[in-house]
Amino acid sequence: MPAILILGFDLELTRVLLVAVLGGLLGILMMIPLRRPHIVEDHGVLKFPEGTACAAVLKAGASPADRAAASPSAQAEMQAAVAAGLGQAPGAKQIFTGFALGLVYKSLNVAFKGWKDIPEKVFGAPFKGGSVSAEISPELLGVGYIIGPYISGIMCAGGALSYLLLIPLIKFFGDPLPAPLAPGHMPISEMGPDDVRYAYVLYIGAGAVAAGGLISLAEALPAIWRGLKAGLKDIRPGKTPADPTGGEVPRTDRDLSMKFVGIGIVVLMTIISLAQPLHMNLLGALLIVIFGFLFVTVSSRLTGEIGSTSNPTSGMTVATLLFTCLIFLLVGWVGSTYYVTALSVGAIVCIASANGGTTSQDLKTGFLIGSTPRLQQYSILVGALCSAVILGPILLRLNDAATVYVPVHEVAPAGLHTDTTALAKHEALTGPQQRDDAKTYLAWQKDGDEGGPAGKYLVNEKGDAVWFVDPGINGTHRTRPDGSVVRKFSAPKATLISYIIKGILDHKLPWALVILGVMITVTLQMSFVPALAFAVGVYLPLFVDHPNPCRRPDSLAGRSQAPADAGVRQDGSGDLQCRERQEPRRAARLGLYRRRRDCGHHHRDHAGCTQRLRQGGDELV
Repeated sequence: MPAILILGFDLELTRVLLVAVLGGLLGILMMIPLRRPHIVEDHGVLKFPEGTACAAVLKAGASPADRAAASPSAQAEMQAAVAAGLGQAPGAKQIFTGFALGLVYKSLNVAFKGWKDIPEKVFGAPFKGGSVSAEISPELLGVGYIIGPYISGIMCAGGALSYLLLIPLIKFFGDPLPAPLAPGHMPISEMGPDDVRYAYVLYIGAGAVAAGGLISLAEALPAIWRGLKAGLKDIRPGKTPADPTGGEVPRTDRDLSMKFVGIGIVVLMTIISLAQPLHMNLLGALLIVIFGFLFVTVSSRLTGEIGSTSNPTSGMTVATLLFTCLIFLLVGWVGSTYYVTALSVGAIVCIASANGGTTSQDLKTGFLIGSTPRLQQYSILVGALCSAVILGPILLRLNDAATVYVPVHEVAPAGLHTDTTALAKHEALTGPQQRDDAKTYLAWQKDGDEGGPAGKYLVNEKGDAVWFVDPGINGTHRTRPDGSVVRKFSAPKATLISYIIKGILDHKLPWALVILGVMITVTLQMSFVPALAFAVGVYLPLFVDHPNPCRRPDSLAGRSQAPADAGVRQDGSGDLQCRERQEPRRAARLGLYRRRRDCGHHHRDHAGCTQRLRQGGDELV
């Protein structure tokens, strides 16, 4: 939402509340039919590291009665661990030892400034612009330990492509240019690696994430369709939910009905279409539902693969804006009139995808400990509604507290004048500067940089601008007229989002960079490399992407530890189980091929093979 300030509009309370509430509820509703395919069927393939870790903590303190009420998969995991001589799940001692070590490390690092948060090395000639950095934090270390070195390494490779290839290439070819190269706003010779990333590489990363998301959705469509078909059975009136074999669905597999989901989505679409602060219409509401489902699916799968910490929500938001603004362009909706409409679509989908990912973690925890999904989903809906209501006032308060009213002669020495007949809103200064000027002015939103920067101005009755309103979020003026220093809040992604909206609707977007990102993803997919994880690495900073060489324990990854005599087949390759842990998708395909070869059945016709494939674990090999 801070992007709306850059686009020249007010951060209104009703607009913020509507976006937060509608996006939060939409993300949870979209996740309900996705629970079965992502949480249940892909158990062992999608790890959901944070959700799995939470389940391990809860299991450590569980009583015998709680363990008896756990889901069948959790009970099977505990029994297999005991049979393998591994004992029970990690106990309180191990968990709190890890917690204490992380707390001590973080305290020495952040609170006492014992060492640099993100050490970085920037190379000079002949490799000018190249850099490496790493954030050695306990939370990222834990996530990397759970998801394993394979996916972590792929993400790191994407970051290496950005920081060790794309940025140095841009510096090499751009340094001789005397003037800025669009979409950058300063000469490349004056840019550091992060400046180049924000100006150019983020567009490449956004295109890569968008293409990777579409590919991931296409791969997941069969499982999603199975989940939708199972959920649609709940719509029939007077019927008790039943499983495919005709029996009653167990308590641990009962979701909110698809009727509830359908009615909820229709109600949300109606509210979105009629909400005046969103500047929305029916097409915009339809785009929100379509892109919401797309990126909630992508977010859920990404969260299952790499965790919430590395989930590129902003990348999916950028992809949503790309598609939305393209559609607006096709139907002729261009210019500043549709800025807020496009931003509202992107903001609601952004919150929906973020909530979809975190909801997946909650549902994974519930699946592992044997909770009732329907009750979880009720609780998550209530929690999302409460947090959204609280978020709006906090965001506005933060912006107002750091807002600076700059005398116009400092930003426009020649002065600015406008016609006041078109201005209706009156506004007074707020905060400490109100003591020095209690007058009421007319609010003017200036477009373009002619004569002075674009943004909000307070003008008198004659039409002369008196104050330039520099917002607290992404503002540039850090000193008030009385000399007091103000701490601004930075939202760099908001700047990128505003550039994309203006770029497409005003025909100025650097499409070459976006298409380059798409081609990177296509190339990786053709090479049988998980393209979405690589695309996330291209988009995220390198210090978030560095791989964790530690091997994750299968008990934490939601995988069963099968005893030695559990019927595990070997094919002569002694490291196959190790490769399966590091390369779950590739091993799943390999195991499926072998089962088809050995049993002579197609996997869709062989229920036993399909079920074992979905369960994951060492049975694959």
